[in-house]
Amino acid sequence: MKAQQLQGIVERLTYESEDGYTVLRLQVSGRADLATVVGHLPDVRPGESLRLTGTWVSHERYGRQFKAERCEQMLPSTYKGIERYLGSGLIKGIGPVTASRIVQRFKLDTLRVLDEEPRKLHEVPGVGAKRAAMIADAWEEQKAIKDVMIFLQSHGVTTGLAVKIYKTYGDQALNVVQNDPYRLTYDIWGVGFKTADKLARDLGLPPDSPGRVQAGVAYTLGQLSNEGHVYAVEENLVAETSKLLAVAPELAHQAVAALEAEEQVKRETLIYPTAEEEQAKALHADPPILPIRVQEERAVYLTPFYYGEVGASNRLRDMIESPTTLLYRFRQVRDWESFLDGLTRGDGIVLSEQQRQAVKMALTNKVTVLTGGPGTGKTVSVRTVIAALENMGCRYALAAPTGRAAKRLSEAAGRPAKTVHRMLGYVPFQGFKFNDDNRLPVDALIVDEASMLDLLLTNNLLKALDPAAHLLLVGDVDQLPSVGAGDVLRDVIASGRAAVVRLETIFRQAEGSHIIRNGHRINRGQFPVVNEGDDFFLFTQAEPKGAADMVVDVVKNRIPHKFGLHALDDVQVLCPMHRGTVGVTNLNQRLQAALNPPAPDKTERQLGGRLLRVGDKLMQIRNNYDKDVFNGDIGRLVALDLENQTFSVKIDGRPVRYDWSEVDELAHAYAISTHKSQGSEFPAIVMPVMTQHYLMLQRNLLYTAVTRARRLVVLVGQRRAIGIAVSNNRVAERHSGLSVRLAR
Repeated sequence: MKAQQLQGIVERLTYESEDGYTVLRLQVSGRADLATVVGHLPDVRPGESLRLTGTWVSHERYGRQFKAERCEQMLPSTYKGIERYLGSGLIKGIGPVTASRIVQRFKLDTLRVLDEEPRKLHEVPGVGAKRAAMIADAWEEQKAIKDVMIFLQSHGVTTGLAVKIYKTYGDQALNVVQNDPYRLTYDIWGVGFKTADKLARDLGLPPDSPGRVQAGVAYTLGQLSNEGHVYAVEENLVAETSKLLAVAPELAHQAVAALEAEEQVKRETLIYPTAEEEQAKALHADPPILPIRVQEERAVYLTPFYYGEVGASNRLRDMIESPTTLLYRFRQVRDWESFLDGLTRGDGIVLSEQQRQAVKMALTNKVTVLTGGPGTGKTVSVRTVIAALENMGCRYALAAPTGRAAKRLSEAAGRPAKTVHRMLGYVPFQGFKFNDDNRLPVDALIVDEASMLDLLLTNNLLKALDPAAHLLLVGDVDQLPSVGAGDVLRDVIASGRAAVVRLETIFRQAEGSHIIRNGHRINRGQFPVVNEGDDFFLFTQAEPKGAADMVVDVVKNRIPHKFGLHALDDVQVLCPMHRGTVGVTNLNQRLQAALNPPAPDKTERQLGGRLLRVGDKLMQIRNNYDKDVFNGDIGRLVALDLENQTFSVKIDGRPVRYDWSEVDELAHAYAISTHKSQGSEFPAIVMPVMTQHYLMLQRNLLYTAVTRARRLVVLVGQRRAIGIAVSNNRVAERHSGLSVRLAR
């Protein structure tokens, strides 16, 4: 079909996706009606003039549409068009009111003044010299960005990434993109290999070029680390890269070697013993089978993970093997029973034998793990350890991986607790204040929610600990592992080098809770007891749409009316998956419309393909040390500044300001994945569980979700899906060498 041209002014934006797919209504030049335009377009605003190249198509549901293949942005030429263009939030420093004043002053000469005589802007009422300078700079930057975007748009790069590319490289942006597109994957968060590879291929880079294959290897390793793996088995890495790039395996092998020579990756052969039962059979055979069989893996690490694993294992081993202890006072305790009774007598607490063992081990062993399910007394044990430390005048600190987990620990222990990052005193561009050269001034460190500790954070934590100090890791090993690479808590337990206590008895005060009882039932592979008490419910729904409707109704109406809980502040929807009718993405859209609908007093803006509205519930999805916010922090959108192109999110009681280009650091949090809920506790959780989630229906996922709730759990979906999850105890294995290194 022959391409046609369409020219007109953008009347309104109907839809924008995160990858730049846009639906808009265009006032076509010379026609009275509006045309619907669809396609991957740059960041266009109402009032902007466009020249589009494409074809007319007929959509079975939405009718006649113009499918744009190319888009040329043109400056408006009418008084009203210029005012709408400037007031759309396109130029930092100009909002609707300022735009109206500028156009009233300069009329059709406005754009020329911005181009040639921006100093005249201070003639506009309300625009001082400082504001005029800011507008002039923003106008120049916008023009430069448009040049970059015109080039990148033709290669499928979204507007948001184009802005990041320009801000990273400035005037060198086009030069970098054209000559070394794979550099983007290393320099810019949010630019993946596939985006860079498409650019490279469009620019004519050969598919078997060494630069492309090396970037493909690094990308595959990065993807595996995102899935939790610390290293990749070389054979698998080569096969995956070869398949991804459609190149010969030998080229992938050469790329691994080249990356190793550049110290971007490290290779090492790891030796794992066979399963325990095999070891036992071998040793007790007559005669014994020696040597015991082992399996070898040729591991390929991204360099930071290699040094992180080696460093963490060496530091843990040094702590465990060091004969010196900063808790030497406890070596003088002769009657532990009387000592522990004295610590708890005033509180009327009677410790179980397991709890007594846990407290004693934490005070007499250098590295101790305290694990157990909900209601088994981990908190009381930790309080008793703290009481013992205070009784002996010892220095200690409490920490957790996330802000929410640290807040919970502080409330439970009645003592201050910090995130690991804040405890270590992270300073942007400088690193951690406490490290190998400046140790934490503590004799003992207690880390709660230790199942969330990833490898790199653990290594930085251990750097700051004196080898003579004591470390108590507290967590539920049956929960999901960390979001970041590694499986630290399981690895420490599996190594056999740390002292480990697993609390198993459910205490009387917790027995009445169906949430706690069902958490343990799920962990044992038993179906939860539902609809028999007042804290654990199942609403059956056979189809995804019905389940989605029910989730919205439960959150908006049923829970607030029956339990008096706030739909936004007290109720959290957890989902096994992101996609689908009952996935995170769709439920966020449904819940935003239900819980935070548009209103005249609520500013809103389409950013990064998502509609942000004041009042929205948002989650930080990457660590940002400059802003002191971290992956998993939840807050509320409190301000959208269209004029200065910033927005503010209140997180833990303080407003955090973001530029519009940073919107991809946040996601709506009306519904979140179960993985993102780790370390958190909510008054109520609502979770859809459908067979469509089959790939993610695992026991530890359902167990983690259920145990996030303090007061109420509502499952929505199919009994069969719950049964699948309860029966599936397969824990996805993560490639990590920490346990092997510790056991050496």
